Amino acid sequence: MEAKLLLLPWFMCVLYSSIPLFWFAIHPFAGRWRKLQRSPYLLLLPLWAAIIVALAWIAWPWRRVELYHPLRGWWMMAIAPALCCFWLGLRIYRRTFAEFGAHKLSGEAELRPEEHAQALVTTGLHAHMRHPIYMGHLSMLAGWTVLSGLLVNFVLFGACALVTFPLMIWLEERELEKRFGDRFEEYKARVPLFPIPGFKGTRA
Repeated sequence: MEAKLLLLPWFMCVLYSSIPLFWFAIHPFAGRWRKLQRSPYLLLLPLWAAIIVALAWIAWPWRRVELYHPLRGWWMMAIAPALCCFWLGLRIYRRTFAEFGAHKLSGEAELRPEEHAQALVTTGLHAHMRHPIYMGHLSMLAGWTVLSGLLVNFVLFGACALVTFPLMIWLEERELEKRFGDRFEEYKARVPLFPIPGFKGTRA
């Protein structure tokens, strides 16, 4: 029964780890996706599903290897930081969805620029951190990782925190520099990457 319960945090870590890989399939090739007459998501969503399946297949053999069990002994203390990560992630999601909109969150605004206004967002949470959405993703991934105690989840989190998410941010900021020029440079100089103190100072 406990092994089956661990499948949920295992899968959620696989899911969140797939986000940068899905991003790499969209943004570097945005120009090509824009040329399609039909919605690019008719191809992109099956591609994302394939990425998730591939990651799950790679991570499956290690789904039961535990560093600790969060429901045994003093390891139950891991539940508290996990819940804090979930709270932070959900709070960021709620704010960014209200301020950013579903079209920009999904990437549709970039892939279909003729249908959506193109603007550099510098208000709301973006006035305090440059990438609140990615902060939300990492917070949720951290929560599922700590809650599970699974070795493979810590490996996935480490790969995301140290490799795929930083690469995604670097590529996105290069693209924003080309699109918005001095406006983004000024914004980048003024607003830090992920300031937790700045987030505390925003309105709920």
